[in-house]
Amino acid sequence: MVNPAFVFEGFAVTDEDAQRLDDLFYLYRTETDRLLGYPCTATFDYSPLYRFLAFPLNNLGDPSQSNNTRLQTHELEREVLAMFAEFTHAPPASFWGYVTSGGSEGNQYGVFLARELYPNGIVYHSEDTHYSVNKIIRALRVRSVKIRSNPDGTMNLADFATSIGQNRDQPPIVFANIGTTMKGAIDDLAGIHAILRQHEVRDFYIHADAALSGMVLPFVDAAPPWNFSAPVDSIAISGHKMIGCPFPCGVVLVRKPNVDRISSQVEYTGSLDTTITGSRNALAPLFLWYALKTIGVEGFRGRIRGCLEVADYACEQLKAIGRNAWRHRHSNTVVFDRPSKELVRKWQLAATGDIAHVMTMPQTTRERIDQFVTDLKG
Repeated sequence: MVNPAFVFEGFAVTDEDAQRLDDLFYLYRTETDRLLGYPCTATFDYSPLYRFLAFPLNNLGDPSQSNNTRLQTHELEREVLAMFAEFTHAPPASFWGYVTSGGSEGNQYGVFLARELYPNGIVYHSEDTHYSVNKIIRALRVRSVKIRSNPDGTMNLADFATSIGQNRDQPPIVFANIGTTMKGAIDDLAGIHAILRQHEVRDFYIHADAALSGMVLPFVDAAPPWNFSAPVDSIAISGHKMIGCPFPCGVVLVRKPNVDRISSQVEYTGSLDTTITGSRNALAPLFLWYALKTIGVEGFRGRIRGCLEVADYACEQLKAIGRNAWRHRHSNTVVFDRPSKELVRKWQLAATGDIAHVMTMPQTTRERIDQFVTDLKG
């Protein structure tokens, strides 16, 4: 039997398939309440934008250039980039960027630009760097050195200094963490620059992986150096994490002169080829633009304040039951002793070795933390 509600232009979904979709929807609705380990914001309403799903939109090519199709959101993408440029103190007249599929693509773009600038460069990254860096290094065939991490997840600068001294003839490409995956640690960019000066390194490139913290640090007081004023050469930030989006997306920002080394004109598209992918998601800039416009700077400031307050509460409650909880000052990542496999699965926790973490996102309430702690107590 065919459910008429699922008939479209001669194609139909059976009652059985319609039930599968209903079951999937119910699963997502219930499991979202127990998403504690991964940094995805679930409190959003993009229903005013659903009408745009009726069009085959494609942000082909460079967002700063016109192209041969008008079914795109390049103008909104440029506005999104301008807002992120303010958040990151990007140089007003000489920054460039685009909306990516997520933080990993932004990281790949940063390392790609660095390799084009310094073909014999060496990527330096810490043990706590996001797993995407290993794939990026292999794909781009770049030499790399893994630097030890401190117990709190930050890069060990003594080990970094030793490695720089051992490779003085190759330009360093520093992959700096602005909020590590498991511990929310922010690498010491001032210390990294000091070491480069001490070794009289003139040619270098610093990429900042700010997937989550790039939408936290602009809205807190006394944030450590992390953005273009630090300085860095490129920054990757996720859009589906603190902002919130029903699909992965992000932004990469770079210094525009560096992009000129890889750009080429494509007659077929009528645009410059400057991005990793050719066709790009045109809905992502639309959704990010809508979120940034409707929430606003003060809205995000309040959102971040709330997330950090809940993080403090989570630390207190976890410490009270002997779980050795802690967090970095400007991080909503709460680290604690790893619980049982059953609880890791139930609460969708991120865990590695003997630790796990809770991410206090906008939908994470004190009541939800209480439920989780009750489960931990058994």
